[in-house]
Amino acid sequence: MGTFRVMRQDDNGNRFLVAEGLDRAEAQRLAAEFEARGHKQLYWVESEDGDAAP
Repeated sequence: MGTFRVMRQDDNGNRFLVAEGLDRAEAQRLAAEFEARGHKQLYWVESEDGDAAP
């Protein structure tokens, strides 16, 4: 199954690790929570081996 991380990209294109070591559902929940707060940054979930996860 693997572990997942939540990433963020700011307005300048810089990418940051938000959280790691999560299962897919928890990572998706966390990304959605940040997006729901109205942050303008882009949040996404990817597997810890680097593959994007829908």
